Amino acid sequence: MLGMILWSASYLAERGVEHGRLDAEHLLAHALGATRLQLYLQFDRPLDAGELATFKPLLLRRARREPLQYVTGRAAFRELDLAVDRRVLIPRPETEMLVEAVLEWARSGVRGCDSRGADLDGVDLGTGSGCIALSLLAEGPFRRVVATDAYEEALDVAVANACRVGLAERLETRLGPLWDPLAPGERFDVVASNPPYVADAEAAQLEPEVRDWEPATALFSGTHGLDVLEAIVAGAGQRLRPGGLLALEVGLGQAASVAGYVRAAGGFGEPRILRDLVGRPRIVLAEQV
Repeated sequence: MLGMILWSASYLAERGVEHGRLDAEHLLAHALGATRLQLYLQFDRPLDAGELATFKPLLLRRARREPLQYVTGRAAFRELDLAVDRRVLIPRPETEMLVEAVLEWARSGVRGCDSRGADLDGVDLGTGSGCIALSLLAEGPFRRVVATDAYEEALDVAVANACRVGLAERLETRLGPLWDPLAPGERFDVVASNPPYVADAEAAQLEPEVRDWEPATALFSGTHGLDVLEAIVAGAGQRLRPGGLLALEVGLGQAASVAGYVRAAGGFGEPRILRDLVGRPRIVLAEQV
């Protein structure tokens, strides 16, 4: 087994996969229905013909630069194990930070809610896999979250994940772009989104796993990557209750512009900008006054 892992790691590395050894282990564990720890406990065991037949097609898919999460059909996100495929963006660590920021706000007592209660309403614009909405329901004081998406196939994934993690009764999905699916006068305590924010011209700079496999509709947003972010900020004031929170994930170099949109929109306190684990501004937060 170890020999196959080492050979596979080299094979992937030759094809530009950055973490060949790690991906080979994940793929083999997936093929065997095991964990990576269980692999380490049986490194000396040879693979039989059936196991090799299951593993090799997975390895070939990854060698073609298909993302590991699409090959295995799974993505870990905070406390959740989610199903993902080419219909939705793969959840990323920056989005986990967005969720954490919302949860910290929700539990802080800003709205006087009990940290163990469930009295907040949220909306997740462009939900994709449902990772934001489902994490808020699983970990925070939310009684419901409305998850919107412009694409029915993406909502199908979110619904399947809600059923997968036992939160289907509290997740409400709606089809349509941005604010369109919401009822007139409908307001929330939290508006959260990881919208498309890649500039159209930056496509060539993306890794093949992103550019060639993930849905372009979830990635690109105009000349500067700010079209959707600007539209969300423009409509957020009419959708938040007094004291409510707007929480947005933004692209590199965009935080200052988005904060400027918030100031120009009026009705918000001074926006806060949070940095990711390597110090890059990635989250913009603003409270309705």
